[in-house]
Amino acid sequence: MPSPDETIRVCIQMLQNITEDSTIPRNIRRVADETKSVLQDDSKSIGLRAATAISMIDEISNDPNMPVHARTRIWELVSQLETVPLD
Repeated sequence: MPSPDETIRVCIQMLQNITEDSTIPRNIRRVADETKSVLQDDSKSIGLRAATAISMIDEISNDPNMPVHARTRIWELVSQLETVPLD
């Protein structure tokens, strides 16, 4: 099982891929970029960053304009973030 730091790095890369995908609506790419910034903020604990990111992503996961392939990536991202311990 990867370390929490490695999981965060993978999630940041996944978010980067989402922000660079022009087939995804702009509002979803903007939230992905904001979420990436939250995950990169070393002033907060890794668990808090993961929980905040899950909350932000959850808000856009039900967007009716989201393409199916993006929704699948978002769900995969949330699954990864849920493995990060909150302590």
